[in-house]
Amino acid sequence: MQKLKPSFYRQPDVLQVAKSLLGQHLVTIVNGQRTAGMIVETEAYAGATDRASHAYGNRRTKRTGVMFDEGGVAYVYLCYGIHYLFNVVTNVQDIPHAVLVRALQPIEGIDIMLARTRKPALQYSLTNGPGSLCKAMHITTADTGLSLTGDKIFIEKATPIKAQDIMAGTRVGVAYAQEDARLPYRFWIKGNPWVSKGKGL
Repeated sequence: MQKLKPSFYRQPDVLQVAKSLLGQHLVTIVNGQRTAGMIVETEAYAGATDRASHAYGNRRTKRTGVMFDEGGVAYVYLCYGIHYLFNVVTNVQDIPHAVLVRALQPIEGIDIMLARTRKPALQYSLTNGPGSLCKAMHITTADTGLSLTGDKIFIEKATPIKAQDIMAGTRVGVAYAQEDARLPYRFWIKGNPWVSKGKGL
């Protein structure tokens, strides 16, 4: 399968990118071990104008600086001091759009994922949330800034999901964003059992 090209990530519409990522395959190769999962849920963050975005108001910090890079790199941050969350930086340089990958359907290297998460058997909790999928795929903050066209973390092109099979709802855990918390910026594959247990499903 082919990796998604840089032009995919540099599209101006972060909502379209978030929807187009559904069905694509997120791949990691760590210590020669390949793991992959189909992206089944995403959340879009529209940068400077989006109160839910880390870059709202063009806020640049040591953590958020990577969001201002040209689209096609990883933005990984630590949530609540416990969970790593993987985001795809999109758009062109200095426009800090990003898409959070919220859930995967495991398709390759499942035994490796189970070992990493210390789970005895395959279950939805392996990758049906942004923190759990990072643990299963061995994605950490050390990967922030990595090119998604490189050889460690990348996304392979697969059959796109039909528009009628894409559901939309509000994002999870962004109540602080006031009216922006109600924006329908979360997308998931209709009826897929690996989608997270977030609100509105």
